[in-house]
Amino acid sequence: MKNGMIECSVCHSKLLSPSTRTVSRAYDRHRSKISSKTRALNILLVVGDCILVGLQPILVYMSKVDGKFMFSPVSVNFLTEAAKVLFAIVMLLFQARHQKVGEKSLLSVSTFIQATRNNALLAVPALLYAINNYLKFIMQLYFNPATVKMLSNLKVLVIAVLLKIIMRRRFSVIQWEALALLLIGISVNQLRSLPEGATTLGLPVATVAYIYTVVFVTVPSLASVYNEYALKSQFETSIYLQNLFLYGYGAIFNFLAILGTAIFKGPGSFDILQGHSKATMLLICNNAAQGILSSFFFKYADTILKKYSSTVATIFTGIASAALFGHTLTINFILGISIVFISMHQFFSPLAKVKDEAPNGTLEMMDVQNLRSKEASFINMTAGAAEDASHHVGPDEREPLLPK
Repeated sequence: MKNGMIECSVCHSKLLSPSTRTVSRAYDRHRSKISSKTRALNILLVVGDCILVGLQPILVYMSKVDGKFMFSPVSVNFLTEAAKVLFAIVMLLFQARHQKVGEKSLLSVSTFIQATRNNALLAVPALLYAINNYLKFIMQLYFNPATVKMLSNLKVLVIAVLLKIIMRRRFSVIQWEALALLLIGISVNQLRSLPEGATTLGLPVATVAYIYTVVFVTVPSLASVYNEYALKSQFETSIYLQNLFLYGYGAIFNFLAILGTAIFKGPGSFDILQGHSKATMLLICNNAAQGILSSFFFKYADTILKKYSSTVATIFTGIASAALFGHTLTINFILGISIVFISMHQFFSPLAKVKDEAPNGTLEMMDVQNLRSKEASFINMTAGAAEDASHHVGPDEREPLLPK
């Protein structure tokens, strides 16, 4: 950047470096002009996420024997990451076979090395996810599946704060009020959810459980924001190649955890298949599918949408856990989930949209050719591009790869 000017990496147009408010306006304008294709994709993502997220705590509960895990949770996480790496490789090979003539090969050494450098930031969310995946099992020891799902909704509030700090995302007063309602709904459900008098590790269960809850909410929230930033900042990179890096880092971190466990507990704990059952195999497949779907959320949709969609799974989890395991759907749960859905409706209501502020200046454009598409404007804005929603690019710009 020279003299306050920057150059677009796609069309090489020169323009003034915008302020944070300019970037925020471009994001808000994109959200108000979502195409039908993008809306359909979002619906498919939400439906798939509701099913997978709703099944996850139930499968974890089914994997316990006499209230305990007979397998190492770290081994489940490692096998999950290995499954996702395998899926990313298969899809990358499939995508490479259908590349257009003249496009740079996805399988070339130079492409892989360059992508590795550009996507090094993915190691951060991979490490945080490795920690979070272990915490998911720990949380199951203190709360029933429906309560775990409700607790995870606290991530929406933390994510909103992190998005505002890290990615300068703007939220209206109504949206902040909706997030406050979400917190209230979760609190209502949490009333009298812990058994009285139980202890663990010499501390009251409530103390340990709430410590785990704080970590359980903060770590994945930070991972989600960093993941969205890392994926969108290198949008031209194939999502399957990015997933290969993300899941590869995750597999490495979990394998190191397995080695550490073997050192402290002996070589016998190195058997990653020990104690597994059909339920754990289903859990591994579900976790892998959930992680793959999340990457599409972060790259093509929105982190807030991802977390709000998970709240819908709470109904499925609550009803299923009551039917399968005899858990009681209390009045607190019913009131809490009602407040959560009021919050979700309020957050995405047209009345809650952030209104555009009067711009402080205009962006000077040179070498203008064709009007940039709405999706491409949002993509480059999130990736750190500095134009407003009316940026122009050349006709040879490659369209972003969307799942078909």
